[in-house]
Amino acid sequence: MIDHAASLLGKNRSGFMLEAACECAHVAVHDHPLFTLDADKFQQFLDLLDAPPASNSGLERLFALKAPWDQA
Repeated sequence: MIDHAASLLGKNRSGFMLEAACECAHVAVHDHPLFTLDADKFQQFLDLLDAPPASNSGLERLFALKAPWDQA
């Protein structure tokens, strides 16, 4: 199957496999963003994650609406 797919794209097996591996690596790296913080900023980040959510009246109105498929 790999040889057939490679030939459909005009590639040899090695080129096809290398391209497939690079695409997979690209997806893996971009699906796991990395950012670094110093100790103070990291603590601020954790505090924000642990804080209760702020009131959001627009979101509360949205959740109070019935879904169109439930309105019958």
